[in-house]
Amino acid sequence: MATEPTVAALPSQPVRWLVATRPGFLSAAVVPVFIGLAAAAQVGVLDWGMAVLTLVGAVVAHAGANVLNDVHDHRTGADSRNVDRVFPYTGGSRVIQNAVLSERTMSRLGWSLLLSAALIGLLLVSRAGDALLVVGMLGLLLGWGYSAPPLRLAYRGAGELAVGASFGVLIPVGASCVQEGRLDPTAAIAGLPYAFLVMLILVVNQFPDSRADAASGKHNWVVRLGTSRGRWLYVALLVAALTALAAAIHGGWLPMLSVIAFAPTLLHLVALKILWKHHDQAAALEPAIEATLRGSLLTGVGISVGLYFG
Repeated sequence: MATEPTVAALPSQPVRWLVATRPGFLSAAVVPVFIGLAAAAQVGVLDWGMAVLTLVGAVVAHAGANVLNDVHDHRTGADSRNVDRVFPYTGGSRVIQNAVLSERTMSRLGWSLLLSAALIGLLLVSRAGDALLVVGMLGLLLGWGYSAPPLRLAYRGAGELAVGASFGVLIPVGASCVQEGRLDPTAAIAGLPYAFLVMLILVVNQFPDSRADAASGKHNWVVRLGTSRGRWLYVALLVAALTALAAAIHGGWLPMLSVIAFAPTLLHLVALKILWKHHDQAAALEPAIEATLRGSLLTGVGISVGLYFG
């Protein structure tokens, strides 16, 4: 198990900033960029310079949202009172709670990252046009409003949908828009299975945190349902992802090669077996969280590969 960050272990300030962004999760923003780029390649458009800039912008925006989420979860006490956390997956980055960075420094870091992402977005808009501007503004709004007042989407049971829409729709559509200069429905349809799987990552992480979240007024869906009934939410999201993938292939939106994206379902089934048995035992859920994360990312990669080479 990874050890939590401490001042002694992280003497370098830049390294502390990096740890604060929760880098282990930033790949969740990389995969949907690949999906959008693969959709653009289908119509014969792919500028690698713009692709790299898009990738950097998406990762920086995700990093900023992660940092601000830590700030607001600290203010509500959700992370401070979380004794059941499974680090580094749940309970936040712990840099505020362990006095590695102050809340003020974290707030500044988060806003600096979002501002940087916005500036990158404006550069991309100069190429792609106003459609990308709308997509980018909506993405930044959801990233900020996920935990920040007055929206506080994660506290109102809307965080799961916000995450799914951001990673599974807005990022793929935005990435393809940079290349094509238009909103491509293929990117949205190709990203939809991944949208459900990113929600699945969020949901499985909510199980160990459910007691602290409930005590802090963070009424996500695992808190609302309880861990026992919450297991069925995992099933529903997995079925929705696989159904969306099958429908996209059957409907001709994805090439047949995209069937390779079904293979990581085995990891999700392993995770589900663990979750079904240990839904109320936080310490036993780390393998389920890891399998869900890997399975979801690999499914997104499979979609990208199938779309690009198919």
